Amino acid sequence: MKKSKLVWLLSLMLVLSMFLAACGGEEADKEPATPSDKDDDTAGEEPAVEEEQILNLIAGSEIPTMDSSLVTDSVGFDLLNNVAEGLYRLNQENVAVPAMAEAEPTISEDGLVYTFKIRDAKWSNGDAVTAGDFEFAWKRAMNPDTASEYGPYMMAGVLKNATEISEGSVDFNELGVKALDEKTLEVTLEKPVPYFLSLMAFGTYLPLNEKFVTEQGDAYATNSDALISNGPFTLTEWDGTGSSWSLVKNDQYWDAENVKLTQINYDVVKETATAVNLYKTGEVDRTGLSGEFAAQYANDPELLKEKDSVVFYFKFNQERNGKPSPLANKNIREAISKSYNKEDLVNVVLNNGSVAANYLVPAEFTFDENANDFRDINGDLGGYNPEEAKAAWEKGLAELGVTELSLELLGGDSDLSKKMDEYFKSQMEGTLEGLTLNLKQVPFAVRLDLDTAQDYDIQSAGWGPDFQDPYTFMNLFVTDGGNNMMSYSNPKYDELITAAAGELATDPEARWNAMAEAEKILIAEDYGISPNYQRGTMQLVKPYVKGVVSHQFGGDYSYKWAFIEGKE
Repeated sequence: MKKSKLVWLLSLMLVLSMFLAACGGEEADKEPATPSDKDDDTAGEEPAVEEEQILNLIAGSEIPTMDSSLVTDSVGFDLLNNVAEGLYRLNQENVAVPAMAEAEPTISEDGLVYTFKIRDAKWSNGDAVTAGDFEFAWKRAMNPDTASEYGPYMMAGVLKNATEISEGSVDFNELGVKALDEKTLEVTLEKPVPYFLSLMAFGTYLPLNEKFVTEQGDAYATNSDALISNGPFTLTEWDGTGSSWSLVKNDQYWDAENVKLTQINYDVVKETATAVNLYKTGEVDRTGLSGEFAAQYANDPELLKEKDSVVFYFKFNQERNGKPSPLANKNIREAISKSYNKEDLVNVVLNNGSVAANYLVPAEFTFDENANDFRDINGDLGGYNPEEAKAAWEKGLAELGVTELSLELLGGDSDLSKKMDEYFKSQMEGTLEGLTLNLKQVPFAVRLDLDTAQDYDIQSAGWGPDFQDPYTFMNLFVTDGGNNMMSYSNPKYDELITAAAGELATDPEARWNAMAEAEKILIAEDYGISPNYQRGTMQLVKPYVKGVVSHQFGGDYSYKWAFIEGKE
């Protein structure tokens, strides 16, 4: 899930517009956090009186796609989390619990074969949800013709034959998933996977109705008429490109009696001042704040603060247009990494509870059996140091045989993204003599394409976890890894991460130490990426909005239990 993390000078107005941190290594803006069961004692309660159950929200970006085999961004994953449902769903306590699975699975003694029973449930068109819907969806995600990024990324090393399928040596139909009958699904793993059941709540593992998908052909999921749902809501009024859409309660959903909202309306708003005005006039029910706006509303009774597990960083592309880029030089990468002030970024510019991050795996995200934070192993891995930046810059320029360098910074087109881009330009050019940083600010969907094509120099990106384990961050940057569209490669890094996913899977301490060593190589030795901050949010939320659950991984929010109460 990538995200713009570019900041501006003290005098500029900034807003935490909605960062897309989706699980996909994309850069964009995502909708701010909302009250959850962790912050609101009313979460999950039913409204005391009958009121209009309509929620009005802002989205930070248009929807790139609603095809669960193709989604790689936070907007898409967040919407899928509310219109679809997998074998498992994250509940109000952020625990993965059976959803389309009617109960916990039967697991073979060797931990490799899981057998799920599918509950009686329907699609929004009235068709029954079957085990075959899961087999079809998962194999479709591994079919090379689908060109899914997340299929191979999420399934290789987990499902039997997925690795070989992704390498092209085995047909996708040999994937380790099989519908034994309409209500029985058998899943065979490549090896024991401690976090497997939490994966079952992730978007790529959602079911698909084969008949409907086949009938739609290339049009499938390109607009709301070409999409059906098996979750709490259905998507409506989306033409595939527009800046507004709605979710409507799905009366066919198996647990519809616990869904109170009848409609959720979204409008894409990229300018912070506009978003705040819409909130103050009552046209939307929440909006994010940062910078000057955060200070302005610091004491507002409707202010809500949250900290999440999304980390933002710069990606340094080492090969562009088939040729090594200047960023293939380690000294150039080190110089840029140390050339800008992250503390000013979070304390003065963002001013929203975000913290400077000199790491990839976030703090307070994952813990061992003794409640020790993974972050405690490596702690801080460096940061702003202008003198070391200048020294590395001079070495790098000499090695390249030049005295000056022009680089492109790829960012978003939102108000916040543009202002943050300007801040980084000022910081970097002010520290590194001879650097010209050219800003390229484009819509999110365009950034996705440029990232996939490796057509950039430096890119603002971010990642939100797909499951609750350090591996969800650390496997991004193995050679040809899921977010490694930048030609970073280190054999030792690959070896450590491969071990963490393989022979160390049953040795938690050794596994964590291997991933911690790999993190140090990536950030403090190779400068393969430059972490910027771990996101915190400040948002204004109407007090009548109850029961929205925010998640640390997968889809950002669940509205299944949300309701409106006390709106005048």
